[in-house]
Amino acid sequence: MTDAVREPGVHVNACEACGRLPHPRRVRLALAKLCAVFPVELLLHALVIHFHASYLLTVTVLTVTTTVLVIWVVEPSAMRLLGGWLHGPPGGEHGPLTTGQSLWRIRARVSDRPGQLESLAHHLAELDANILTVHVHHLDGGSLDELIVGACRETSPDALSKAVRAGGGHSVGIWPASALALIDGQTKALTLAARVAADPSELPLSIAELLGAQYVDSRVGDHPTAAACVEIPSGDDAPLVFVRPADEPFTPAEIARARRLGELAQKTRQRSEAGGRTSATPA
Repeated sequence: MTDAVREPGVHVNACEACGRLPHPRRVRLALAKLCAVFPVELLLHALVIHFHASYLLTVTVLTVTTTVLVIWVVEPSAMRLLGGWLHGPPGGEHGPLTTGQSLWRIRARVSDRPGQLESLAHHLAELDANILTVHVHHLDGGSLDELIVGACRETSPDALSKAVRAGGGHSVGIWPASALALIDGQTKALTLAARVAADPSELPLSIAELLGAQYVDSRVGDHPTAAACVEIPSGDDAPLVFVRPADEPFTPAEIARARRLGELAQKTRQRSEAGGRTSATPA
């Protein structure tokens, strides 16, 4: 399996958790709107007055054209053109942003020898990268370690991949992550279980969120052959099919959790059907 590295495409000023840009400062926003509106207002007034139209026609033309041009054309264009300046820091320099921390999700196959995680941590520490969370999935002939790593922004994913391989990892996959990745896995699983218990029809989307996979409706078409695939029994005739990139296979622990959600949905539906039959029986 080849190593996988996926670069993020995020605006430099965007929030790491939600991806939204910070709200622009009032002074900058006012100046940007003034620069956008003033030339349009001046040009339109000059044109309308030049043709010496009636008072009612002049007011109507100015109102309609100014509203349409400013709201739907000029102002949005100016906001995009001046976006870097509007949402930037007061001093215009991105000191805290360039020296801040980026989050990465790393998956690597490792051997089950003692000190393996220590070796990974040691080589990552040489890049000033810190392991924030770790999940170990036991497989035949070794294990699959899934790490959330915080590193300096100038640290490239290639450097992280080399450090992991130097620490004994192979089949390394690296993906950009956000602060949401730090949510405890058990808490996430319990939250999804509560959602399925309340509404069993949420099962496909809940499993997809739990596995970080795409739900494929087998009744519509076949799943991609070049992807990792897992089938989860749902109590119906056809199982639920989920796919992920081929370089990110499903682990036995992930499949077991998904099957438990399927069993929970099936038992919830059975209790609901039994309760419906009981209430329908005349006293």
